[in-house]
Amino acid sequence: MKTTANALVLAAAAATFVAGAIMRPAEVAAQADKNIAGNIELVPHLAVYDLKLVRTRGSRSLEAVRGRILYDFSGSSCEGYALQFRQVSELDSGEGKSALSDLRTTTWEDGAAKNFRFNSENLLNQKAMDTVDGTAARQPSAVAVSLKKPQSKNFDIVAGAVFPTEHMRRIIAAARAGQTVLEFPVYDGSETGEKLYNTLTIIGRPIQPDEKKAQDAAAGQAALATMLRWPVTISYFDKNDKKTHKSGEETPVYAIAFEIYENGISRALLLDYTDFVIAGELTALEVKSAKPCP
Repeated sequence: MKTTANALVLAAAAATFVAGAIMRPAEVAAQADKNIAGNIELVPHLAVYDLKLVRTRGSRSLEAVRGRILYDFSGSSCEGYALQFRQVSELDSGEGKSALSDLRTTTWEDGAAKNFRFNSENLLNQKAMDTVDGTAARQPSAVAVSLKKPQSKNFDIVAGAVFPTEHMRRIIAAARAGQTVLEFPVYDGSETGEKLYNTLTIIGRPIQPDEKKAQDAAAGQAALATMLRWPVTISYFDKNDKKTHKSGEETPVYAIAFEIYENGISRALLLDYTDFVIAGELTALEVKSAKPCP
């Protein structure tokens, strides 16, 4: 059981942390500058998720996973959206060995989804493993990425790539429109800053405010009391890795399931890293006041 390798996979995936029309990459490229999710306003909030192991698969096994995610989201569509994210996870192999992963990420994305800044540091057993610092800017024919760390580098990715906050806004817009499937590439600056993921998002039927009432920190929140939410599963595929199942289907690197409210707050996390699955319970939630746009 390669506990260290699993810890690195967990940290890398955490950085990206959410029947109908299928939106293909070409369509996204054509509509990118129109900002089709521009009418979706995300609420500033501070959320804490407690992590625990749900199950393991295959020959590799984990005895336990303990950890916490701190998700501090602020801003608005006019001033841009900022995120301070931290995930600390301890993976116990049950063989007297454990690994402590500590991922710290800050990002900023403008409301028009044209500019993205990202900075992250990944510690493993209190030793720095990866540091990434860079920017991405949407151009007419491509998205231009400029890295300062881990090394200075400039390159382009496809024009249809979306940034993380815009990804969530598009999911909510699609859910409101009754779409159940979305498909497009996502760039989040994770790992070495050179990774581009193809994503497949499945949106379930809407959950009414009086249906399946939340029993976690979302319960009793006035801001959520009358809001719809949707179950969502996002599968992430390495754009340059064509691993497949025996059935011939492409294998995702990891998948994230959650319930998302219309204002962007998420609950009932489920993080599937192929070898193991982790649940994230929303244990604390502070909904903040948004600064009105001029």
